[in-house]
This record gives sequence, C-alpha cells and structure tokens, in this order.
Amino acid sequence: MLVLLVSFALTHGKLALSWSEIWEIVNGGGTSAKRLLLFNFRLPRIVLAILAGALLTAVIIFVFAYKKRVGIIPVRLVLTGVVVSTGISALTLLLITKIDSENYRFVTMWHAGSIWGSNWFFVLALLPWMLVLIPWLLFKHRELDILQFGGAAAISLGVNIQRERIKLIIAAVALTGAAVSVTGGIGFLGLITPHITRRLGFKKHWQLLPVAAAIGSVLLLISDTIGRLSPGSGEIPAGTVVAIIGAPYFLYLLLKESTR
Repeated sequence: MLVLLVSFALTHGKLALSWSEIWEIVNGGGTSAKRLLLFNFRLPRIVLAILAGALLTAVIIFVFAYKKRVGIIPVRLVLTGVVVSTGISALTLLLITKIDSENYRFVTMWHAGSIWGSNWFFVLALLPWMLVLIPWLLFKHRELDILQFGGAAAISLGVNIQRERIKLIIAAVALTGAAVSVTGGIGFLGLITPHITRRLGFKKHWQLLPVAAAIGSVLLLISDTIGRLSPGSGEIPAGTVVAIIGAPYFLYLLLKESTR
C-alpha cells in the first residue's frame, strides 16, 4: 500500500509526471521546472507525510531481529540495524549522485547532521511529536526501569516484555524520525548522552530521560554554535562537531570497560 501510494503521489498532481519523465529527471535530464517539481516539492512532501527513515526501517529490523518463542534479541537487533543502515546509506548515495550540485550540497550537509530547518515552521512540525511522546515515555518509567533487569525479572514482575518493547521502540523511532527530518543524522548524540547521564548518577528513568535530553540539547547547541562560528566561508555541520567531541569520549568509555 505504501509503495502504491508513493507511486501515485509522485506521478499525480496539478502537474502530472509520467514514469518515463521521472526516470529522465533522476538520470539528470528533464526540464528545470520538472526537476523543481519532483525534488523540491513532491518528494519532500511525500517523505514528510510518511516519515520513512523511521517506521518502515524499524519494521524491517524488527522482523529480522525477532526469534520465535524468544522474542526480540538485543544483539540481533543491533546487528540487523547496522546491516539495514549500511544498505540505506548505499541507496542514499546512489540517489544523490543523480541530483544537481546545489541539491547535492544540501543533501550531504543533511546527511552529516545539520540544523537546516531553522525556522518556526520546522519547530511547529517537531513539537507535536515531542509533546505527546516524551510525556508518555516518562509515564512508562517504571516499565523501563524493570526492563533493565532482563527479561526473566521483568516477566516475574508481571511485565509483558514483548508488548512493552514494541511500544517503546515505536515511540523511540517516531521521536528519532521527527528529529532527523529537521536535523539530519547526528548519531553520536544518542550514543554518548545516556552514558554521560548515567555517570552523573542518574539511574531511574524518570530522572534519566529528562536529564539526558537536557545534556543532548546542550551538546547539540554547543556543536551548532561552533559550526556556525567556524572560520571560512561555510559552516561545519553540527553532526561533524558532535562526532569530533563524541568519538574520543566513546572510545574512552570502551577502553575503560575493557580494562575492568
């Protein structure tokens, strides 16, 4: 259904596009008006409508990480995520080689992690997701605390771990998809902020979630400011600055864990 709807949305509108015209545009041909219609109006609208980086990918990962009678296996979840992420990155690279130089620069900046959606429209687009899902996650803090002790302990305490995991994964994916749609991929932020928060002594999720969010906000704001004020004609993407800060810290954590 999703494929059919995307196909219909790409070809239909006040100005129709045939599949042969779309193929010509993707390969660098077509008129400037048709390229503008496809890349600047129709495709962004479709992507925003379905928030595809997110829920569709999560379903694919979930299917391959799920084992009958066992449920979601964390190691398989991580490994499947890496494989799917690599495949999507390759597909993205294939697509952006077909677009013009101006859009290519924009996409590469977004891919590196750049707060390009810097106006109130994008703020208002992001707010509903946060206002609904963050309070819900805080409401689920007890389940999150129990799940930390493993599946057997959670079941003994009356938690339906598969149902709770699915709901929590969907909430995490929706929040991530909404954030990434306006900031691009800033991966290290999600890796290092929970570790920093736990090292500060916050263990319970009713504390951990808001503190991690605050620390993430601080790190991103610092990184974005450094990127904007960097010498030279252009900006350094915030995601690049976060990676420069985060990679050494994450390496330090790994080395510290390995010496225990």
